[in-house]
Amino acid sequence: MNHVDIIILFLITFISSTAFIYYIRKILIGAGISDSPIVTEHRHKTGTPTMGGIGFLFSILFISSIYFQNLYILITSLIMLTAGIAGFLDDLMGFKVKEIQKLVKNISGKDLIIGQLTLSPNEEARAATEKAKADVDQLISDGKLEIVTEVPIKNEMGEFEKIIGQLVIGIFLVVTGTITTLGGFSLGLLAIPIIIIAIIGAINAVNLIDGMDGLSSGIVAIASIACGVFAFINGNIEAIMPFALLSAISLAFLIFNRFPASIFMGDTGSFALGAGFATAVLITDIPYFGVLALSVPIVSVIISLAHRAKIIRLPVEPLHHTLHHKGIHEKKIVLSYWLLTGIVCVVGLLIDYSLFL
Repeated sequence: MNHVDIIILFLITFISSTAFIYYIRKILIGAGISDSPIVTEHRHKTGTPTMGGIGFLFSILFISSIYFQNLYILITSLIMLTAGIAGFLDDLMGFKVKEIQKLVKNISGKDLIIGQLTLSPNEEARAATEKAKADVDQLISDGKLEIVTEVPIKNEMGEFEKIIGQLVIGIFLVVTGTITTLGGFSLGLLAIPIIIIAIIGAINAVNLIDGMDGLSSGIVAIASIACGVFAFINGNIEAIMPFALLSAISLAFLIFNRFPASIFMGDTGSFALGAGFATAVLITDIPYFGVLALSVPIVSVIISLAHRAKIIRLPVEPLHHTLHHKGIHEKKIVLSYWLLTGIVCVVGLLIDYSLFL
């Protein structure tokens, strides 16, 4: 394994991913398979094709058929395919409408409380929670709100069903028997919960930030490149392979997903990228830097959990949607998240390089 092999892998993956995503996008447009965002600020994106992550799966199959003798590529591809299928099933459920929610506008001339949201005059919001729905009904009857439109909310797997599916993906990685040590420690039976937690955590972290053009694919690309550099600094050239795969797929998707996006990856893509990143980090045994590289999505998950536990209050969940709701442009939010991820990764690499010397 040498540097040329890494470059060839990256180029083959990037070119094939670009071709497959382009092909899948044309099929999705022809079939009328598109997204209907529920976030008020994203309603203009209605009609954008979704489930672009299917292109990831074709590319992964293609690459794994070429590099089937490389354990890192083979195992990472297996888990990405498994996770992608789970995400695909969740995407399919989204084509069924679960309920219709009201999008309302404050016409009272003063701030109104709707659920956990404070609605300013002339501001619009969607009534999502039971408390918000009750507040909206009362405020409409009082003449303080008007209905702008009604928003169809897609059906989704329940949280329990999602966790079970992600648990199975983790078990798939456990039974490969490829992860027995981590961070210099022999795991033994501890490998089971650690692997499962890593898979579930990474999938949900990437899935949660997949809500703005280029956000998740950009962060995974930056984090994967940084992990590849980390492996290089530490003299483990072969460990760069799965991160070259992940970064090439993510960068190829950015061609179509950068602002303004012409396709979304859906859960098919976010599940595959999240599980793939966790697998690559575990199998190459770089847990500390891997967590650091993905720290921006991880912190976003923690903030959302704090919101759900009522420790803090967000007008819109997750945090990047709150920032957009407050008036910050989507491009600025995405670039800020990319920049923050890059800074964290560079600091980690500089510290590692100084220790390596």
